[in-house]
Amino acid sequence: MKRNVTPLSKGAEEARQQLPAILVAAAAGQSTLITRHGRAVAAVVPVTSLKQVKPASLLALAGTGRGLWGKDSRKAIDRLRDEWKR
Repeated sequence: MKRNVTPLSKGAEEARQQLPAILVAAAAGQSTLITRHGRAVAAVVPVTSLKQVKPASLLALAGTGRGLWGKDSRKAIDRLRDEWKR
């Protein structure tokens, strides 16, 4: 696919009216910048230009939670419940 380095620039209303053409251009490798009042607010980019991010493993967060509530978790929970009675 041919990729154009300089993105097209469209105003928000123009982009709304031309969305099908913008999507075809993105499929062909063309990026389009969408502006509102002259400021860039969004970009339509080819999916091939996106960096694939591998989700972080939650295994590093695994644990028993021991000590999370102090030495006596029953008292800590009772204190939290008492807050709602005030």
